[in-house]
Amino acid sequence: MKLRYLTLFFLLASASPSLAQNSNATVPQEKMQELYNEIKTPYKYGLVKVPEDNSKKLDCPSVFRKGNKWYMTYVVFDGRGYETWLAKSKDLLNWETLGKVMSFGADTSKWDAHQRAGYIALQDHKWGGSYKLKKHKGKYWMSYFGGDTKGYEQGDLKIGMAFTEKDPSKPHEWQRMPNPIFTSKDADVRWWENRKLFKSSVVWDKEKTTGHPFVMYYNANGDSAKNNIKTRWFERIGMAVSDDMVNWKRFNTEPVVHHPVGITGDAVLQKINDTWVMFYFGAFWQDRKGAFNRFAASKDMVNWTDWNGDNLIESSENYDELYAHKSFVVKHKGVVYHYYCGVNKAEQRGIAVATSKDLGKSKLNFVAAPKK
Repeated sequence: MKLRYLTLFFLLASASPSLAQNSNATVPQEKMQELYNEIKTPYKYGLVKVPEDNSKKLDCPSVFRKGNKWYMTYVVFDGRGYETWLAKSKDLLNWETLGKVMSFGADTSKWDAHQRAGYIALQDHKWGGSYKLKKHKGKYWMSYFGGDTKGYEQGDLKIGMAFTEKDPSKPHEWQRMPNPIFTSKDADVRWWENRKLFKSSVVWDKEKTTGHPFVMYYNANGDSAKNNIKTRWFERIGMAVSDDMVNWKRFNTEPVVHHPVGITGDAVLQKINDTWVMFYFGAFWQDRKGAFNRFAASKDMVNWTDWNGDNLIESSENYDELYAHKSFVVKHKGVVYHYYCGVNKAEQRGIAVATSKDLGKSKLNFVAAPKK
């Protein structure tokens, strides 16, 4: 299967990194260094979730806590499209598959009939906090991207919302709102998101820093017509806001975190003291190879300062030698766990973790690679 990333190798051009930023709101690099020292995870434990066979690929982990157990939602691509699954762990290292939470339905006329990739919302965003999911109006929430075309991220991908009043630690179908909240065909679509919309993350900011309690960060692909460049693949991260988790509106015209070429995507936020930290992945930049995880920081959720040092996660092992990307990070009992998607040269995809303390090595491996 040819991933969308492979096309980028032929499309890169020289340029300097760029963020949408007010210079007065810049986080000093000395502070960025402090944040890096706090969140870095130099020890790769290895794979913690792998597909049962080569017909499937795992991606995009999200981790939360309920009671004394940890739970992970993740997406599975099976050739048709994405579905969202749930797993359980006692120790953040060993994970048991529980079942699906957003699966394909029989009705193929739905706008999301063949793509349902979900991401937990309204989690306790305090660094080293409870990591529990919060209820709004008696419901747990999840944002997702959906589409009505079979294949790997094919067709017109849109962002929707789902919710449940049931226990989120039990596998069951979450209820999806009937219509998407954002599409690439909306009247107010921005120049950087007029092709496909991808992963979204929603935080509950009770201080209403942006003037709204619910803030979404999402990445999208646009044709870069603003810069008169229409052939290169770009993904950038932008914002949206809501007062009720149902009605959403785009926030500002420009993306908030982006780079001149390649992908900047899959933002996940936590707050370390008074500073917001955005974990995100980059791919195929002009000065860095492959796909890797990085971070940016902000005081106001709008103006972001990019870390200019080493990648948080990058390819180094046989299970992530092609790509090592897409973050979800938790700190528990003094140890930082950085979950990510590891892809090998056979394009097998699984979920791996790196830690701030040496916890040994996983014995989990991919099944035998398919013969070419």
